[in-house]
Amino acid sequence: MAFVFHTLSSGSGFDAPLREAITMAQHKTLFMPARVQGLGTSIKVVSIPQHHADQGGLPASSIVLDENTGGIRAIVNARQLTALRTAAGSLLATRLLLSVRDPSTFLAFGAGKQIEAHVDLHLRAYSTIETCTIVNKSNNQRLADLIMRLKSAHPTVTFQSLILKDDLARLEQVTRAANIICTATSSKEPLFEAKWVSPGTHLNLIGSYTPEMAEVSSELLHQAGKVVVDSREACASEAGELIKARFNEEDMIEIGTLVHFDNNSPDAEYKKVHALCDEVRRAGKITIFKSVGVGLQDVAITNMVVNLAGETGTRIDSYDDDQF
Repeated sequence: MAFVFHTLSSGSGFDAPLREAITMAQHKTLFMPARVQGLGTSIKVVSIPQHHADQGGLPASSIVLDENTGGIRAIVNARQLTALRTAAGSLLATRLLLSVRDPSTFLAFGAGKQIEAHVDLHLRAYSTIETCTIVNKSNNQRLADLIMRLKSAHPTVTFQSLILKDDLARLEQVTRAANIICTATSSKEPLFEAKWVSPGTHLNLIGSYTPEMAEVSSELLHQAGKVVVDSREACASEAGELIKARFNEEDMIEIGTLVHFDNNSPDAEYKKVHALCDEVRRAGKITIFKSVGVGLQDVAITNMVVNLAGETGTRIDSYDDDQF
């Protein structure tokens, strides 16, 4: 993800038009084509249920194209991979921006695959985290199953669940105590009060992808001073929180400008990006990373999986055009 974001911010070596959408009978379907030079080309298709009662998740598939023939190289189930690549991007942001040296408390909003991946990766990265609270809009089986899987994977961490709006006093308490907050919901109103977030907290906002959606308030965004994003262009047109807060592209910093991953780069470049991270942390009381997702992330992870499948001898079914 560091390479992907760095490539995006460099302005060259890729092609990533904004997503297109069509409305079906039961779903809104998004199409996200992208190409990264040296990695490959893919198109991800995600179907978002139109009815909140639909608990089937988000069907998603990525079509990986053959760079030489132009044909389809593979079709990959992208539901888990989308959650993983998004969580990897968020973890990158947390590592760059979190000012708390040894975080001990983690707060998550949502109970889907995105939250599962975010919690799992952050707990693997920060062994100091002792408590994790999952906040969901309802006390359903999906929440119970998620808590059970996370407890099994991280037996030393204390997990607790909280139903949104059931106990505001407790919600305030866990929000004030959180060192890291991740949100992955379709909410159109703030999930918690801005004044509850303690100085030094880092937030990863993942859920909104339309101008109408907003997981946090404008007040909270302004507490950060500067907001780090995956793509300024995409967030300016799709991130509801930033649009409602009247943030323009100049108010956003792309995470790709904050990464240093090439050991052959001059020391001066490392010092430059290190200084930029410090500047973001000093700009406000908290730090925020807003992600709407970019197609380059899907190119990276789907091609990696397909390449690994080939290297390990896993069968990859391919088709000639005539067979379709």
